[in-house]
Amino acid sequence: QVQLVESGGGLVQAGGSLRLSCAASGMVFNILVMGWYRQAPGKQRELVAAITRGGNTNYADSVKGRFTISRDNAKNTVYLQMNSLKPEDTAVYYCSGNNYWGQGTQVTVSS
Repeated sequence: QVQLVESGGGLVQAGGSLRLSCAASGMVFNILVMGWYRQAPGKQRELVAAITRGGNTNYADSVKGRFTISRDNAKNTVYLQMNSLKPEDTAVYYCSGNNYWGQGTQVTVSS
């Protein structure tokens, strides 16, 4: 069993920054890939960024150059640094690994 807890969401103006954190606990040793997903109202959940245990990363085209995913394996924590935020980044952001999901954290970007 794995528990994932996101934090760091909030309200920010366009152009601003936020840093999301995802703390994992439980049987985390076998989670090779962690991902950040988001779901906006009326839209499907989409992958934002993913990172392997070794540090290889992958990003959605819409966030490349603005978002950075990182992980601290010693702390079992994954981060998502979001810069140059746009109103279209508004969504609930979830972290996931091995089909486990956190409860989500709301990010709202005002224009």
